[in-house]
Amino acid sequence: MKKTLLAAVSAAAVLLAGCSDKEVASVSLGLFTFKDIKLESFVDPQVPGITCHVAYINSPLQLSDPSNSAVTCVQTGEITPEMIAGIDHSSDGEVVFKKSQSVFFKTLRIRRIFDMKHQTLVYLGYSTKIANGSFNS
Repeated sequence: MKKTLLAAVSAAAVLLAGCSDKEVASVSLGLFTFKDIKLESFVDPQVPGITCHVAYINSPLQLSDPSNSAVTCVQTGEITPEMIAGIDHSSDGEVVFKKSQSVFFKTLRIRRIFDMKHQTLVYLGYSTKIANGSFNS
């Protein structure tokens, strides 16, 4: 019984160690996987009227997390013409969020791109390391 309790407390400590002040949720993928879906929020640093939420898989017992991720961004405040004028308008945009996913240089990045034709901000999530010919590993 004491061993079971000690294992449970140790597992909880490992899971709580990964929490951040920007973490909105942590959803377990199962007791025996030791993987969670983490949901973090961030405000676009140059367009503070936009709040984004990034979901990614986190596995504290592996050297590299899977590259699967999702991002959604919504307008939560005012967006001024001055803010839009101050962002990168190039076709590849600029990185507004980074999160290390590996000790081997894999990083989750969120890039802001301005769609000039539709006057829309678009946020794109991707992993920076290719494995086995695919960004999805």
